[in-house]
Amino acid sequence: MEDKKEGNHDISKPHRDNHCQLMLAISGKFKLNIDFEIIEFTEPALLCIFPEEVHHIIEVKDPKGWMISFDPSLVNKEVLQLLENKINNPFLPQQESAFFKQLVMVMDLIEKVQLENPNIYSQKTIHSLLNALLSLIAGEIISHLPLEKEKENRGIIIKENFIKLTKEHYKTWKQPAQYASALSISTSHLNDTVKSVTGSPVSVHIQEASIMEAKRLLYFTDNTVREIAYEVGYDEPVYFGKLFKKVTNLTPLEFRKKFRDQDYPSLH
Repeated sequence: MEDKKEGNHDISKPHRDNHCQLMLAISGKFKLNIDFEIIEFTEPALLCIFPEEVHHIIEVKDPKGWMISFDPSLVNKEVLQLLENKINNPFLPQQESAFFKQLVMVMDLIEKVQLENPNIYSQKTIHSLLNALLSLIAGEIISHLPLEKEKENRGIIIKENFIKLTKEHYKTWKQPAQYASALSISTSHLNDTVKSVTGSPVSVHIQEASIMEAKRLLYFTDNTVREIAYEVGYDEPVYFGKLFKKVTNLTPLEFRKKFRDQDYPSLH
């Protein structure tokens, strides 16, 4: 975990990946930016970064632990969705807990299998251990969630499936009816359910999914506002600019300048 280079890019600079990253820190002090939120923590800590999230390390001191990068297609989809919906970054386990000791054991075993005496079954072993690790984490998260009434639980499932769809279809699905159809429920039921669980109507979440991707592109690329508007599904840059300001209280170019100057002054 000491090296700030990962693969072919410098992780101290804003970037995003098409894979997941899981970090277990057993010592050290950390400060990161993940999707425009500053996250600071000390050990022990568990951190998940999901595909397309713009992130970079701002500061790290005396780090020790493990970082695993993996393709989402290699792991159980239900477990991965639960982690994406429920984990709070960073997840802070108790150092003396059985859960933390089990995390260390599995991480250490994955490292040993990867480094010591590799054979034709090593990758399959690592994939199995990775799924076991993620299931272990999911089980710990679930154990800390409050027990929900059946009706409330159904609403949360609908909300989480809807949010997942917005991340996949924000560019082309702009109407609530499209999401309701995909979930096999009425538009009014979807809107009532999502609003009761989150406090915001379906249309707001659809807009926020597009605006989040626009934020990432403004921050991470030098694309023009017109190009970014098109990338997130808006053919009219003026409308996009008004919507962006409504959601963020900043114009797209004000957002770009503010966050680049704030988090990485030498980015441009």
